[in-house]
Amino acid sequence: MNLFHQPRSLNRLMAIGLAVVALGATLSACAPLMVAGAATGALVVVDRRTPGAQLDDQGIELRAGNRVSDQLGEGRARVAVSSYNRRVLLTGEASNEAIKTQVGQIVSQVENVKEVINELGVTSSPSFKERATDTLITGRLKASLVDAKDISASAFKVVTERGTVYLMGRVTQREADRATDLARNTSGVARVVRVFEIVTEAELAGTQTQPAPAK
Repeated sequence: MNLFHQPRSLNRLMAIGLAVVALGATLSACAPLMVAGAATGALVVVDRRTPGAQLDDQGIELRAGNRVSDQLGEGRARVAVSSYNRRVLLTGEASNEAIKTQVGQIVSQVENVKEVINELGVTSSPSFKERATDTLITGRLKASLVDAKDISASAFKVVTERGTVYLMGRVTQREADRATDLARNTSGVARVVRVFEIVTEAELAGTQTQPAPAK
């Protein structure tokens, strides 16, 4: 079957299935994950970023995670790195404000990074229950994006941390507002933070949808 023409009901099942797989991985972990690239990308193999930007984002997530781990070691921060069109979102926890600032500085020096949005909390790491809840929230919202008939689910990247949903993507103002409304009405969501790159309808029409590079 051509992936570009799958029924929405099948895509919705894929979204929920991804959430269940991620939840299982979360609950089966025996040791805390200190640094990781976030695996919360598009639901289908299309993307509004250029192939070069997609590859840069993958490299940024890998290099940033490795550098933070190498320079800070274990126990001082739990950092999830999410890059979209070379804009980097940092979520997780830092042991204090100085560590939070240091993580931001480390990531800002990674090649190809244009901007860092540092959303690290200065708090203890979430429990397994909190992580499981975040995973379910992400799955619910992705399913809602698939079900919506007036926007493209593949245009959005969803990251959830302690009930806060971060929305990333290259979208129009209408799409941004629609996705925000869906997020706010998703069960379990406490707050929505928009990390969008807003483009006009004309700019979007002139952008050819790009295939996602193989991972």
